[in-house]
Amino acid sequence: MRRGMHGFTLIELMIAVVVVAILASIAYPSYQGYLRRNACEAAKASLTGLANAMERFRAQQGTYVGAATDGVPNIYATQSPEQGTAQFNLVVGNATATTFSISATPVQGGLWGGAANTLTLTSTGVRSGGASLVNAWDRCPSN
Repeated sequence: MRRGMHGFTLIELMIAVVVVAILASIAYPSYQGYLRRNACEAAKASLTGLANAMERFRAQQGTYVGAATDGVPNIYATQSPEQGTAQFNLVVGNATATTFSISATPVQGGLWGGAANTLTLTSTGVRSGGASLVNAWDRCPSN
């Protein structure tokens, strides 16, 4: 190189680009896993909040009937997370005078897309999950 010239060679720039690409290829899947775990935890929290709202409704009305219209909650948020981009829809099913079953079903095109990836909670405290979320009440998966 001549004296007085400053800058980077093409090889140095290519090496820097390769290093950045390698770091991004490692970081992106970890970030996606973080987002999926966060969406799952938010769905569990929303189901617990909806269950508490159902119990308050029954304490005031003497029944769970009327807490939802066509499965859509009237007494609580209808999505999870409750604010922001929905990842799960909250659904009230089988609401009778003394029992209920609520579930979080994934939004089409969301992080947990796929109808089988549901979380469910009943009035008796039974918790369950489907497909990839089968053990989510213990620990949310990242994949």
